[in-house]
Amino acid sequence: MSIQNRLLFIYTTIFIVAFLLFAAIVYALPRNRIDAEIDADLAEMVAQLRKGGLELRSDGTLRIVVPDEFLTLKTAASFYIIATADGEIPISSDNLGNYRELLDDSVLPTDKPVYSSVTVDDTSIRVYTYPLFPTGEAETLDNVVGYIQVGRLFDSIKSFYRFLIIALFVGFAGATASLFLAVLLTPSSFKPLEDIAEVARQITNADDLSMRVPYTEREDEIGVLARSFNLLLERMERLFQTQQQLLADVSHELRTPLTAIRGNVDLMRRMGEGDEESLDIILEELERMTRLVGDLLLLARADAGGIPIERKSVEVDPLLFEIYHQVMMLDLKVSVTLDEIDQVCVMGDPDRLKQLMWNLVSNAVKYTPAGGEVHLRLSKDDGWARFEVQDTGEGISPQELPYIFDRFYRVDKSRSQSGSGLGLSIARYIAQAHGGSIEVASEVGQGTTFTVLLPLLKEERPYPDNDPEEPEEEETKQKSGGIRAIRTPFRRP
Repeated sequence: MSIQNRLLFIYTTIFIVAFLLFAAIVYALPRNRIDAEIDADLAEMVAQLRKGGLELRSDGTLRIVVPDEFLTLKTAASFYIIATADGEIPISSDNLGNYRELLDDSVLPTDKPVYSSVTVDDTSIRVYTYPLFPTGEAETLDNVVGYIQVGRLFDSIKSFYRFLIIALFVGFAGATASLFLAVLLTPSSFKPLEDIAEVARQITNADDLSMRVPYTEREDEIGVLARSFNLLLERMERLFQTQQQLLADVSHELRTPLTAIRGNVDLMRRMGEGDEESLDIILEELERMTRLVGDLLLLARADAGGIPIERKSVEVDPLLFEIYHQVMMLDLKVSVTLDEIDQVCVMGDPDRLKQLMWNLVSNAVKYTPAGGEVHLRLSKDDGWARFEVQDTGEGISPQELPYIFDRFYRVDKSRSQSGSGLGLSIARYIAQAHGGSIEVASEVGQGTTFTVLLPLLKEERPYPDNDPEEPEEEETKQKSGGIRAIRTPFRRP
């Protein structure tokens, strides 16, 4: 059963039960209330009639004094008779006219007050029969000397009940018509959901994630659902495209070193001996493949949340010096400058933080043309450790900037680089895993600046007050690599 039919069934059931309960309450409560009021009025009439006193004469006749207000009842809806035990009616209200019969003889004889409803000449009457006993005698059936029967016409009440029943039926008919109208209109309300389901089926059958569902302009829940579904499709399409691109890039990255390895192996086989240069190339390509596979494994484990991050106090400035000295050992065509360095402590994993800084520095060196400059800075900024890598390379266009952290994404796709294209993705993961962030600012022709923000350790590491004199600013230059470092004064523990 569809949701639409289930909702209609539930609404219909609730409506029927609620209406039946309402009709029962509306019909029963007034009826019981009116019946109780009528019975109370009849009992009050009997009590007034008995105020005049009861006298049983020696000849067996019954004498009762009727109050003046009951001699002639002004309303024809109420009346009374006073009858003897034998059924004779010596006294009756004037509005009965020539009627000289018991109002209800089916309840006699009785020694208890009795309420009853009778029909006389198609007229419904509510009757209250009250037995009379001599003063001081026991109230038993043998001592009954007469009866007072008071009655009230019940036709008007029945008319009211008939009108009430008719009104309930009319209300039920109107509510039923509304229910049928809802049944007719409900399918149109569920039409958007059916369209969304149809689009989902088409996507499943055609494997086309570019399709989108309509109704995104609506402001109700269906509009929210349509927009959310389209966002989900957009994300799935992007992830699917990323997966396809990932497979293509991995295939390309692995094919290149494998081709080089095969070529050098074939060369050595033809030569009949091992060639030192070929072995070096094979080793270099194997190391490249190892790094690529390691980076892919790292990101795969990161996606699955399986990379443990060590949490301990880490001094970031020594790590930066290690990176700097490693870069100095390379034969580069660019100038690497350590402009500013401050003593910074964070909570994290030193190996991962060193990997983060190395990825950014090597990426800057790689994409900076010969003669360019790379500037490194480490400082504190309002509770954050701020690490900057600025280069004077070609820069990144605004269209390319949002995608540079994607895996295997390269700004210059026509130029092959030795890296795997995963360095920035790994750097962003490490920064986020440490509660920080990584930002990039770039201008075409002016260069690019990567900024990493990491939360500072709450309690900074202590430094002795008797530090040695701060060294003067010194400049060192590594002629072979074209690397120059300008160190600002700093204190080492």
